[in-house]
Amino acid sequence: MRISDAAPDAPDTDQLVTANIALVGHLVRESLSRLPGHVHRDDLTSAGMTALVQAARSFDAARGVPFVRYASTRIRGAIVDELRGIDWASRSVRRRARDLDNVRSQLATRLGRIPTDAEVATASGLSVEEVTANAEDVARASVMSLQGFGEASVDDVVPHRVPSPEERIEQQERIGYLVDAVALLPDRLRTVVEGYFFGERPMAEIAAELGVSESRVSQMRAEALVLLKDALNSALSPELVTPHTKPDGCAARRREAYFAAVASRRTATARLGATTSSLSGFDRSA
Repeated sequence: MRISDAAPDAPDTDQLVTANIALVGHLVRESLSRLPGHVHRDDLTSAGMTALVQAARSFDAARGVPFVRYASTRIRGAIVDELRGIDWASRSVRRRARDLDNVRSQLATRLGRIPTDAEVATASGLSVEEVTANAEDVARASVMSLQGFGEASVDDVVPHRVPSPEERIEQQERIGYLVDAVALLPDRLRTVVEGYFFGERPMAEIAAELGVSESRVSQMRAEALVLLKDALNSALSPELVTPHTKPDGCAARRREAYFAAVASRRTATARLGATTSSLSGFDRSA
């Protein structure tokens, strides 16, 4: 769409659009900061620009609402609509994911360890391929928050207001802990997390590099996400840490040592400073 063609009958429309193009870029960047890497900037920008033109066409200054505020609401709404289209996982996919999570949790309690995909498949009456495919569908489609590493609605994830200074610092601190938690994962788990979530590499490619099956990579990914979530909660919200089934065992001690290493890797100032670096870089020099 050419801006000059947006509203030929409204002499101020072009001026409003041209003067506020930067607003679209700002709102897109604000949204992308909380979205996974597979969401493309161009898609959101296109939706935002269309909304800006529509806002300029329908704006009525006599209502007493500043154009920036009016347009921001329209642009944010268009971004949310675009994200709903991108989040293609069906309700049945998410329902099956919840069922499999319940099975996985029950097996973990009974076995005292994270179950394999084969064990989950047997217990749920599915094939290993179906279990793996469901996990991959949800991982690709889900909009993850840094805190939850799980399902979240687009309306909850896309910001609708400017965060307060306290909220901004809390977010920076959480990202700093996340950077350290990923950097300190065991090598093979870190390879899976960095490759799958940040490098967007196919699971088959990661499996080939590690010399394991795709099913094993899926299991390692689940194990890493549990460690990451509990590492962040251990530092910020200890009451939310998932208790280990064998608190006196070697695995529990290794887990506690990992949590302690994440918490002590940087000073608070250095941790906040880590948010200025790209998460894909993961500076391991502490």
